[in-house]
Amino acid sequence: MKKLILLVVFMCAGELAFSQSFYRYRFEAPWSVSASGGLTQYFGELYSLWRYNEGIQPEWNANIAVRKVVGTYTKLRWEASHVRMSGQDPPADPRSFRSPRNLHFRARNWETALIGEFHLKPVKVYNITRNFVNFYAFAGVGVSTNDPQAELNGRWVDLRPLQIENNPYNKHIIIFPTGIGMKYKANVWSDFFIELNYRWTLTDYLDDVSAFNISEFYMDLIRDYRFDGTGNPDRLRLAVRNPDFINDVTGEPDVQKILENRGRIRRGSGLNERYDGYLTINFGVELYLSNDIFDNWIFRNRINEKRFRFW
Repeated sequence: MKKLILLVVFMCAGELAFSQSFYRYRFEAPWSVSASGGLTQYFGELYSLWRYNEGIQPEWNANIAVRKVVGTYTKLRWEASHVRMSGQDPPADPRSFRSPRNLHFRARNWETALIGEFHLKPVKVYNITRNFVNFYAFAGVGVSTNDPQAELNGRWVDLRPLQIENNPYNKHIIIFPTGIGMKYKANVWSDFFIELNYRWTLTDYLDDVSAFNISEFYMDLIRDYRFDGTGNPDRLRLAVRNPDFINDVTGEPDVQKILENRGRIRRGSGLNERYDGYLTINFGVELYLSNDIFDNWIFRNRINEKRFRFW
């Protein structure tokens, strides 16, 4: 009889511990933070995957974000990113007529954005009942710096202040992030995710290239090609990189050839409505914030709670 009583007591204690372990995770954590990183691919005058078979020219990016659940299927997130991108002519498809330009650029931009996430499965749930796999789409608006550079004689030169095409553009640009992602529940407090994010922009100067050729402003570039301290010879040097218009002896632009050609030296597509953009593919971790996250995740008593853990 005593053994039966002890058995009942232990069974009740086990059931109580099980219930307490389950209910301790029945909380909502509307706030979360994340960190991610991955590859960046720029699209513009110096790269067009859709039209020519040019392979990829990847750079990298890093991102941090704060999210809040605002609906059954929706989250609102604020994010900040450091995005690196570049493009160059040497690997270009010959059919693009880009190779003779010999142009290139790089950018090291900072951006911030406010984005809405729309999930396939509910996100306004207890953390322990989150779906193990959840797909989502997102869209938003943000702002990014815009400071393209090009290498000249072993140094990287800021292109925006030079106004090579006589068309000034802003240091900050509006971006429109859009994309899709997938989250995988790693445990009660965290998700792993992968995300594809394409930023649409309202500028054709991510790469400092827009005009079809330099015929409309080549005389201004030549007038600035002075070495008396009153001009800026770097404008012509960076505008004309085509080997056919470079002096073989000095390595400088051949002004006489440029004048004879009347500036008909290929530069970009010349399409006003073609805006630049860039794609990022990121892998990251999202951490859900709760009142007991440190007690129950990092500092919990692993011995007493080992058998009652839920993931």
